[in-house]
Amino acid sequence: MPPTVLRRWTDSSAFELGVLGVGNIGMVHLKSALSMPGVEVVAAADAVPENRDRADRAGVARTYDDYTTLLEHEDLDAAIVALPPFLHADAVERAAEEGVDVFVEKPLARSTEEADRMLETAREAGIAVGVDHTLRYQPDMVGVKDEYDEGSVGHVPYASITRLNDHPLGKPPADEAPPEWPMDPDAAGGGSLVELGVHCFDLLEWLFGDLEVRDATMGRTLDIPAEDAATVLLRAPETETTITLHCGTYQWEQLPEVNTRLRLEGVTGTVSNRDHLRDNFYAGAAKSALSNVASRFTGDEPDVFGPAFYLQAHYDALEDFCEAVRNDERPPVDGADGRRTLELAEAAYELAAESDDADIETPEVMP
Repeated sequence: MPPTVLRRWTDSSAFELGVLGVGNIGMVHLKSALSMPGVEVVAAADAVPENRDRADRAGVARTYDDYTTLLEHEDLDAAIVALPPFLHADAVERAAEEGVDVFVEKPLARSTEEADRMLETAREAGIAVGVDHTLRYQPDMVGVKDEYDEGSVGHVPYASITRLNDHPLGKPPADEAPPEWPMDPDAAGGGSLVELGVHCFDLLEWLFGDLEVRDATMGRTLDIPAEDAATVLLRAPETETTITLHCGTYQWEQLPEVNTRLRLEGVTGTVSNRDHLRDNFYAGAAKSALSNVASRFTGDEPDVFGPAFYLQAHYDALEDFCEAVRNDERPPVDGADGRRTLELAEAAYELAAESDDADIETPEVMP
């Protein structure tokens, strides 16, 4: 019997978590877990001293400069893998050796091949794998799905989704150089399509069922190694819906604004995620954002849920994962879901490469 089964959470003890990587998204997960009833964050690991200091200030009992050491020395129920994508496979393998379930930040892996190895390792060790695909947890997206499932707009022949931000460069003026790995497609697994598109793929299959990739194009608005714009044409056979997906990391995004648009064009009307934003969302978010700015001067830790209700989706996704593991159930967004988004991304990359490689006859220009 795998050791993780012997150490399962019970009603008489806290669910003990470790956080591997406490950069930007790692801190979101860390603060989510710290505020979650029945969950104890016993340790965090990060190679960057400043990140470990932030974890200390947030209230983590122990910090490590290496996630392998943390896994070897702590008795965990689960670990949150919030490391760069090129470390996901190794972290899952180390967690599997210790019988620790894992909640992995997206993308699950850099390729379906790497994902297959990770999932096989997890299967052999008997550990659960969850993936942080959070668009399906956002209240505005839940509102769209509820309205669609109720049949309020009837059949939907066409839908579109756009997700934009400024990762990894940030809004100018730059205070410091961006991290190197997001700019390296070998380390990240790709560009905008892997950074943002996998979220969209997951959401769309949650809405419409299995997708087929029909066409794709990649673009570079900046002189960087990976695409910072991607457009994909999709088809959902089950619902006979044609979908366009566009994602890019070329547009500045600053909370409380989050540049995500979803529209379903039904035969009796249109459903948009903009219709399901909270009435007081922007006023409340702006107030929280100002409070967080002030915290920089007071030394207090900012409220990670304050700037936008979108960050609450990370809490809900992690809570669902923890609840599933407690009950020895399959996580609602599991490794197979994470692998599926990579499969769709790879199909899009292949089609885009075929278009780029197509022979185009150049007309002769007469003098």
